Amino acid sequence: MTQSRSTRDVKALEASLYMQAARRVPVTLVRGEGTRVWDDTGKSYLDFVAGIATNSLGHAHPGLADVIATQAHTLIHVSNIFYSEPQIELAELLISHSALDRVFFSNSGAEANEAAIKIARKWGKLHRDGAFEIIVTDHSFHGRTMATVSATGTPRYRDPFAPTLPGFVFVAYDDVDAVRRATTPRTAAVMVEPVQGEGGVNVPKPDYLPQLRRWCDEQGLLLILDEVQTGVGRTGTIWAYEQVGIEPDVMTSAKGIGGGVPLGATLAKEHASVFEPGDHGSTYGGNPLATAAGTYVMRQLVETDLLANVRARGEQLARRLAGLEDRTPLVTGERGVGLLRGLELGKEVAAEVVTRAVGRGILLNPVRPDVVRFMPPLTVTAGEIDEAVDIVESVLQEIGS
Repeated sequence: MTQSRSTRDVKALEASLYMQAARRVPVTLVRGEGTRVWDDTGKSYLDFVAGIATNSLGHAHPGLADVIATQAHTLIHVSNIFYSEPQIELAELLISHSALDRVFFSNSGAEANEAAIKIARKWGKLHRDGAFEIIVTDHSFHGRTMATVSATGTPRYRDPFAPTLPGFVFVAYDDVDAVRRATTPRTAAVMVEPVQGEGGVNVPKPDYLPQLRRWCDEQGLLLILDEVQTGVGRTGTIWAYEQVGIEPDVMTSAKGIGGGVPLGATLAKEHASVFEPGDHGSTYGGNPLATAAGTYVMRQLVETDLLANVRARGEQLARRLAGLEDRTPLVTGERGVGLLRGLELGKEVAAEVVTRAVGRGILLNPVRPDVVRFMPPLTVTAGEIDEAVDIVESVLQEIGS
């Protein structure tokens, strides 16, 4: 007889069964509701990781759960050999609420970026004399497939798998002159994140993306925006690019788009939509279950006051985190947009801060040795923001004392 979950030693089983590719927090989560989760001992935590910016509507959102259950009882998967209504409904929502014209669905951000890379390469072959290089940036993160890890500007993710895929040229982030110097006849595209999430919540200057857009227009290059982490309301608008008044040629989305259900999307302007039948595919991508969930999430963004909550709570979180600089010597500042924020520390103690915070009942992410990342559900309340920062402040005072 199989043991019940409550009597199984999950951590010991994981150590013996699972490939050790994850650095786990020693907590076994069994239930969630809104911004809170509970472990197998009954202890509750504020969840300011949210599945790495994925549980956009929080845990066990009643409306999303009902949509998933209804779709599961109706049609889970049929493959892209056939049409399905939820897929087209979500495609219609994404196109009508973005500057792009066509969409391809996948299952993750890495897959969405993989498709974008293939689009750029084929587009370069068709329109730039076979150009195939993509300019990417230091400290970027685009995924863990061979192509996307090759495009990732963080050596610790890339170097273990060398030799990586050729065709990626690295330049400094937030440096348009570096992009200009790196552009050659072999360049097909420039690929950047509007805000670098995994890189440490790095926010570029306001004119960075507009200048990139102008350069790509002048040189006849594609501008690809990786909005896997910044999109779907995370920064206070549906897409981060809206805040700087530009439009990408290609854009990728994932994480929050499915509300926790695996879903990715690659969107393109008509002139960049170069895929033909047989060029690309995905067995599970855009299945009815995932796209029904994505449709519900998108409708919450466009039909409710969810984005207003993101903006208000983002401002509150920024204000509260910035206030810690005056009261705790470890804090040197805060940065971010909307509900994607990083707390800057004067020492490389982010991991210790997060470990101690778990003990106090909040889940956070040490995105860099000296940066703690905050990315709660978009539904987080004002009271939960205050509670979270109060806990973090007590941890910082404890470490600094």
